[in-house]
Amino acid sequence: MNFVTGNPREAISLDKLRNVLIRLEDTIIFALIERSQFAHNDIIYKPGAYKYRGSDELSTSFLEYFLWEIEKVHAKARRYQSPDEYPFTGPLPDPVIPPLEYPRILKPNNINVNSKIMEFYINHIVPSLCVSDDDMNHGSAATRDIDCLQALSHRIHYGKYVAEAKFQDPDLQPKYIQLIKAKNRKAIEDLLTNEKVEEALLRRLRRKALTYGQDITESDSIIEDKNPIHKHLKIDVDVVVELYEKWVIPLTKEVEVEYLLQRLD
Repeated sequence: MNFVTGNPREAISLDKLRNVLIRLEDTIIFALIERSQFAHNDIIYKPGAYKYRGSDELSTSFLEYFLWEIEKVHAKARRYQSPDEYPFTGPLPDPVIPPLEYPRILKPNNINVNSKIMEFYINHIVPSLCVSDDDMNHGSAATRDIDCLQALSHRIHYGKYVAEAKFQDPDLQPKYIQLIKAKNRKAIEDLLTNEKVEEALLRRLRRKALTYGQDITESDSIIEDKNPIHKHLKIDVDVVVELYEKWVIPLTKEVEVEYLLQRLD
């Protein structure tokens, strides 16, 4: 979404936000496929497992060290000045290019759930996605991890924009205000939830993972939902669906609720 030149009212429409989220599904699935070609390589997630050239042993894992170095470069290119980008590490340097003016769509907030994203990704997604082995491709695996983490962060924090768009609904805004003042988290989450949309999302994810995950040759045909043969798949489809069902959707809702609870401050 264009936050630089876009009209704030247009940028916050639910239809446009849903289109962004659907495109992010593709980004996440392809990132997971790329990560799955490497082994688990558990050593890259263990603090202190490496001694870095030119320095003493660090307390961070190789992934955290590598991610911090990547984010420092991205920060210099003003990535984290964008209102829909959130870093995992810090401190980060200031941009080396002039800042941009962004329309003020969201209310100021301090919500960043990247630590939770990192936890479920390392402890649940990678072990389910990758062969339990060490293939020595530590740099390549960490690079793909960073792609996955940044895409997941982008998608989950987009919940702030979804929450703002729903709050702007004139029919529902009085109810949201009432629940926010009462700090009724459960009722706010219930009001935000659209089960039919979530069910459609999971069905769409399964179809995409089946399609994108195939190793297609000239003699093969696209797998149809009516006959989902799981041969020649580069990724476990159930892992993709479970990722959204167990972590992405619940954590996005958490972001939405937390944002609304700060909305009236």
